[in-house]
This record gives sequence, C-alpha cells and structure tokens, in this order.
Amino acid sequence: MNKKLLAPAALVAAVGLALSGCASGDGGGGDAASGGLQIDVPDVPMMKKLGATEKELNIVAWSGFVEPAWADRFTAETGCTVNRKVAATSDEMVTLMRTGEYDLVSASGDASLRLIVDGNVQPLNTELIPNFGDDIVEGMKGQLYDTLNGNVYGIPIGRGANILQYNSEVVTDDPTSWDVVWEKNSPYAGKIAAYDSPIYIADAAIYLMATQPDLGIENPYALDEKQLAAAVDLLKQQNGMVSEYWNPTTNVSSFTGGNSVVGTSWEVLRKATGDEKFKGVLPKEGSTGWSDAWMLATDAANPNCGYAWMDYTSSAEVNGQIAMNFGMAPANGAFCDTSDEARAHCDYYNATDEEYYKKVWFWTTPIEQCLDGRKDVQCTSYQDWTAAWATVKG
Repeated sequence: MNKKLLAPAALVAAVGLALSGCASGDGGGGDAASGGLQIDVPDVPMMKKLGATEKELNIVAWSGFVEPAWADRFTAETGCTVNRKVAATSDEMVTLMRTGEYDLVSASGDASLRLIVDGNVQPLNTELIPNFGDDIVEGMKGQLYDTLNGNVYGIPIGRGANILQYNSEVVTDDPTSWDVVWEKNSPYAGKIAAYDSPIYIADAAIYLMATQPDLGIENPYALDEKQLAAAVDLLKQQNGMVSEYWNPTTNVSSFTGGNSVVGTSWEVLRKATGDEKFKGVLPKEGSTGWSDAWMLATDAANPNCGYAWMDYTSSAEVNGQIAMNFGMAPANGAFCDTSDEARAHCDYYNATDEEYYKKVWFWTTPIEQCLDGRKDVQCTSYQDWTAAWATVKG
C-alpha cells in the first residue's frame, strides 16, 4: 500500500500512503479503542528499564519524518547516529522490518497490525517514554492499530482525514455527502478522482454503512464475503465515472489540470494546489483516514537509542516539526500553543478537534478475525481485498 506524501514543501518528492485503523463503530473510529477485542499475538517481552544508548539507530520511515533539522540535534544529545531508510509503501516497510536490519519504523496501520501479529515488533514500556503523556491527543491513544490486548506497540506521530475535495467553480452546490462520487446519476461522472489502493474498499463500505444499513456493516475494515461483494459492486459502478485513480504525485495535477473536479484527497494535497477554488469537506457519512506511529523491532540491535528517539520526537517541539514538514495533525497537542504559526497549522488539520476525528475511520488492515468483534463469521483479509481491487480496475 502506498504511503502518504510529505509536507507541502516537499509535496512531490515522496509518493505513498499508509494505513492506520480504528476498531469500533460508534459513528466513526477516531475515539474508539479496541473495545476489549482480543487478537492472538506472539508473547514478546517488554523492556523493563533503559540502559546506555548505543552508537546508532536504524530507522525505516516515510519521507519527511526523519530530517537533519531534528535528527542531527538528537545525535548531538544522545550519541545515536541516525541512519534513515525511506520506504515508499507499507508493504515495503513490512518487508524491510522483517530483515532484522532496522530498529524502528514509522508504521501506518496496515503495517503495524501485520508487524504486531507476526511478532516483528515489541510492546512498549510507556513509563520509559516521558513525552508519551497528557499532551498526546486522546484520539491517538489506545487505538487498535497500535494497542492490542492492553499492550501499547506504537507511539503516535500524526494523523489526517481523507476528505471530499471539489472545484467550487464547477461543483457550485457545496457537497455534504459522498453521494456525488458514488451514485451513478452524479452530475460529475467522468470527473471523479478515486484513491488507487485496495484500502479504498473501506471508503465504499462507509458509504454503504449509511445507505444500505441492512448489510450490517459495523466497521468498514471488518467485511464478511457478502459485505465485501457489495462494496466491490459499488466500486465497479463508480469505475465508469472515475477520471483518475490517484496517488500523491498525481492528485494535485489531476485537480489543477481539470481532469478531476471532485473526489477523495488530503488536506495537505488541497493546500498544495495553491488555489482557493479547491474546497474540502468531511461528509456527513464520515470518512477514512490515516495515522502513524513509531514501533520498535522485537530484536532491535539498538533499543535504547530507539526509546530515546521515540521520546525525543514525541516532544511538542519535534513532533510539531515533523507534522509541519509532512503536512498532518501532530500527535502532541501542546505544539498547537507554541506559536501563531503552530496554531494556524493545527486549525487547518483539526489537530485537537476530537469531534471531527470521531467521524474518521483510521485505516487498518482487514484480517480474518473480524475487527468488529463478530465471532460467528470469518471476515475477509487484506489479501482478499487486493484480489477484489484487481477486479474493480479490470
């Protein structure tokens, strides 16, 4: 799965996208923890105390997350030389972490869930990470994508929603629903932008949750075979109206070039258009979204440097630098009060607005164990979604 792009300043430099997830269904996923759901995971020990820092730290990260502006200062303070490997996709990230060559990863939800379930990352002792405290926004704590069976596996970095973007000079009636991209009578058929990934199936599922409640979808990442088939049917209907299946390097040009006038996007991509005629809204049905977290390899060669990095980058100052560089809401809400620029950034990305994020179902990898808690049926896996997506695009 491709990971998101980076900051407005480096917008076209890195492609990608990630997954993050939420597990509950109370109208959205932003405030939903695992809700008592138990998932079988390997028994990996947690560090009890810190030792002396090692000499290096090897990180797999999304572009824009590990930059000299803050990494060099970390090295000066700790003696840990930071070696960064940029990953373009979540699948690549998982593969790299399984080589055993990396200590830390800035994982998104599809990567994180796989890494936890396969025993590739270790539970974290948050008492050893002082900056993982009250300033971390509540909506990024205790989520299924990085907290399982009472154990924390990920330290939050940032989050964002997948918005409905539109050209207000063409879409003159401000939309409030996703119906303009899903219904076959849409006046914008042929000009609709859709995200190019199997996880986009969840966007269809969210619309079906609102429009076809008889399907019984409670979580867009927990679809049984019948529910997946319904989502795929909706996606195939949309396929004939899609102007472009986009990735972060093509989204902006698709809108600014006039190929698309409405469709999914991110706030950072909307800002990158540089044109106020492009508006964005979180529709009434809710939306998908993404969230990222630092995770430590089970057999990390440099775990003390890893813990030092997670604490360092969780401070308001450094977490804010990452968020502004990448183009996302910071995990540390205290950053929002540090300057006028910080406040403007946080306002734009709805950083501390939990009511906003309650409408967002953060990406997570679908697995056979139903994430909505059902035990009488087997849910479809990400492999099933990948095969289904191929049939959508033809």
